[in-house]
Amino acid sequence: MTKYYQTFSSPIGRVHIIADNTSLRSITFDCNWQAVNKTAGDIKPEHNGITEQTLSQLQEYFAGKRTAFDLPIGFRGTEFQQQAWQALLSIPYGETRSYSEQARLIGNPKAVRAVGRANGMNPIAIVVPCHRVIGKSGKLTGYAGGLDIKFFLLDLESQVNPRPQAALLQQQDQPVSNQHRDD
Repeated sequence: MTKYYQTFSSPIGRVHIIADNTSLRSITFDCNWQAVNKTAGDIKPEHNGITEQTLSQLQEYFAGKRTAFDLPIGFRGTEFQQQAWQALLSIPYGETRSYSEQARLIGNPKAVRAVGRANGMNPIAIVVPCHRVIGKSGKLTGYAGGLDIKFFLLDLESQVNPRPQAALLQQQDQPVSNQHRDD
């Protein structure tokens, strides 16, 4: 199946989009692009309707004009990963959930660390909002794009939708290591 590729500059750096003829397959950041590119297979450096639609919606998101995405998503992963990623789609814009809450949501409350690993493998950043998952203590933990990007995305959403998220961001002292996960 042919995959199409598009990239653009965003407030968090270059964002890379991959789609096939039926769905969005990947949104990743520069720091992860080499690894994704190696496993993505044959990619045409051409746009298609889905990459264009994704680009447009991401630009609206970064401008604070979009709080929900309407894109055809194509997950490829284990059944557990797909459950974890589907659960991410239920977290409203401007809100957060803990890894524990996400594990309970998929009916597997003891799978907290497995949920964290699945989130780290999420191929569709931002649109499938793993950045909205935080430690149960309220600390920012683990994000494949780095905690700086996670903080930026949460801050962006808190400005458009100032819910309890704003309090979380104000109390954040120092970022926690990417390797540490506070369940």
